[in-house]
Amino acid sequence: MLQLDSCLEIAKSAALLAGKYIKDQQNQDLEILLNEGRDIKLQIDVDVEKIITEYLSLHSSFPILAEESGISEKLGEIYWVVDPLDGTSNFLRNIPISCISIALMTDIEPILGVIFDFNNDDLYFAHHNSPAYLNDNKLSVSSISLKSDGTLVTGIPAKKNYSDQEFKNMISDFQVWKKIRMIGSAAMAAVYVASGKADAYSENRIFLWDIAAGAAIVKAAGGKASIQNLTSDFRVDAKFTNNNI
Repeated sequence: MLQLDSCLEIAKSAALLAGKYIKDQQNQDLEILLNEGRDIKLQIDVDVEKIITEYLSLHSSFPILAEESGISEKLGEIYWVVDPLDGTSNFLRNIPISCISIALMTDIEPILGVIFDFNNDDLYFAHHNSPAYLNDNKLSVSSISLKSDGTLVTGIPAKKNYSDQEFKNMISDFQVWKKIRMIGSAAMAAVYVASGKADAYSENRIFLWDIAAGAAIVKAAGGKASIQNLTSDFRVDAKFTNNNI
């Protein structure tokens, strides 16, 4: 039987260990490995991922899907998903909206999530048999039921070309909401929904590792999380709401 409480403690410890390393490196010169188009990769992404995956491998037997290194071995029914630094561009530019994200999956269903907002020492966590927490406090989604009163957090998919129709559809959707926010971190967007700071998050063609942990936390906080249209390179269409809107 899967011991979710034990798995949660493993993921929390891995996130905190990695977060300590990131904070120790924040005032250092950051080595840029890739800066092409809309993609940015830093050496710290690779280093932090290694810390997390080594810890998970030492304390559990599940395979790992990670942003930088890919699949550790053939993914079974249960596997970890790791984003070592969600919001890399923010981190590089010293915008304090970035985090570490670790999820445990059953097929395409996130059953456990840990997100460490190391900028604020805030640890968000949950599994599907527990409430959602921010540190020692339980989280709950908002009660807002109208888009005209609500805040949508979203992003623009990282690709080179967009059709006019895509932008028309996007603007049409934006106009029904009271406020729109683009913050540069899908994982942080998810915990804003889980904690009632925002009412929905939606983004298409986002990578699974960006949103997996957040999905588990949103659901545990009373929200709804939809993950659809998984592609071979692990992109998905994600939509999280407070379940009222």
